[in-house]
Amino acid sequence: MKRRTVRIKTYPKRSQSFYHLNAHGYRSGLEKANQDLLNSLGVPFTYEGRSIPFLEPAKKRHYTPDFFLANGIIIETKGRFLTKDRQKHLLVRDQYPDLEIRFVFSRAKSPIYKRSKTTHAKWAEKYNFQWAEKLIPVEWINEQAVEKWLDAIAKLKTK
Repeated sequence: MKRRTVRIKTYPKRSQSFYHLNAHGYRSGLEKANQDLLNSLGVPFTYEGRSIPFLEPAKKRHYTPDFFLANGIIIETKGRFLTKDRQKHLLVRDQYPDLEIRFVFSRAKSPIYKRSKTTHAKWAEKYNFQWAEKLIPVEWINEQAVEKWLDAIAKLKTK
C-alpha cells in the first residue's frame, strides 16, 4: 500500500502590527465611518481618549473605548464580538455601573459564534446595553448629558 503525505496548512500567528491603527488612525472601517458621522454633524468627541482600568480575576487590565461623546455616552464599535470581549464588557459594567456604554455593531443580527441562536443584538439586550447597527444614532448624539455619566468619566485617567 502506498503512503500518502498529508500537508497541514498552518496560519501564522497575528502579530501586534496586525492590530495597529490603519492609515486613518482607526482600528476598523466602522470606527472611521462613525468618526466621519460625528465630524459631519459637528459633534465634539475624543477617540480612545481615556482608558478604563478594570479587574479581570487575578489580572489588572485596561479597556479603551472607541468614542467618548461630550454628553457622557461611551460608544464601542464592534465587528467581531469575541467571548473575551463580551466578558470584558460585563466586568467593566459591574465595576463601573455609572458609565453609559453603548454598542454599534457592524452586523447586529450576526450570531455571537457559529451556530449560536444568540445574536449580537440579543446579547446586548440580555445584559441591558443599548445598541445600534452601523452608525451612531443621532438620538444618542443629541441626548442630554447625565451628571453621573460625566462624573464617572471624569474619574478615569486620560491617555
